[in-house]
Amino acid sequence: MNSFFKLQPGAAARTEPAIVPWVEKYRPKNMNEISAQEDTVAVLKKTLESANLPHLLFYGPPGTGKTSTILALARELYGPEMMKSRILELNASDERGIDIVREKVKNFARTTVSDSSASNYPCPPYKIIILDEADSMTTDAQSALRRTMETYSKLTRFCLICNYVTRIIEPLASRCAKFRFKPLADESIEERLRHVAEVEGVNCPPETIKTLSDVSGGDLRKAIMFLQSAHSLYVSEPVTPDTITEIAGVVPEQIIDNLMQAWQSKKYQEVEKAVNAVVMAGYSAIQVLLQLHERVIVDAHLSGSDKSRLMRNMGKADKCLVDGADEHLQLLNLLAQA
Repeated sequence: MNSFFKLQPGAAARTEPAIVPWVEKYRPKNMNEISAQEDTVAVLKKTLESANLPHLLFYGPPGTGKTSTILALARELYGPEMMKSRILELNASDERGIDIVREKVKNFARTTVSDSSASNYPCPPYKIIILDEADSMTTDAQSALRRTMETYSKLTRFCLICNYVTRIIEPLASRCAKFRFKPLADESIEERLRHVAEVEGVNCPPETIKTLSDVSGGDLRKAIMFLQSAHSLYVSEPVTPDTITEIAGVVPEQIIDNLMQAWQSKKYQEVEKAVNAVVMAGYSAIQVLLQLHERVIVDAHLSGSDKSRLMRNMGKADKCLVDGADEHLQLLNLLAQA
């Protein structure tokens, strides 16, 4: 059975301090602990043999192992000690405008590597710069980065990590070997969650594990975070599926039923009443859209053209919400168009 991590006997996770977040505590330490992305791992293991790493571009949904994979690869190349001087990691908490590329990234990229002859690891003669969430970089910064990658390719390799590969400019993407990370299968997530629950002593029945997998949407990081949150609340008591859905912010099916009924009634008063109930309860409009989408897809009473029209309207509402539009008005607008 595939899993995001291969379970290793005597894992070091058992001796980690209790204050370490579980998503970090169970992060893979080497390439052999990653197996959910078989094709990607197989290719990267080949590069370990030659130590000739190209520039990399990892893209795919959150929580699928992109950052964990490059860190595990770097650890096998340099070892835990030399990683500190050979790896520069910039993530969403850092400013990634053109000035950062010109100063911090460029200065690190052009620095000659130190002698590594005494190391037990391959330690190739180059450093690695990891740019997490590279799709949030400005176009100017990406253009400046292209030139830096060309100039210092003998001294530095770059790994760009993003959720949306279309937001990476083509001249930059074309200089990288691309690897797509797929959402994890339910079996993979459930296997890992059972292992974490066993090690941490979480009273988590099989139906709760299944619910965790369902609400995570292929995101193992999210699933582990929900499990840790539930354990913090209940300690030794059994963690129920209802607890997980509440922590995950899933909208109760009864509320979704009310929205669907109001939507189908085509009466504005009914729509307004149902939307107000959702907003007053504090549920996320994005989550409401997601669950409405799931309902519409399987609704046998809607024709293909009706579903297509509704999906277009949902897509517009989702774009507006991502851009920061008012949740109340967007839900009203969506349901009033039925």
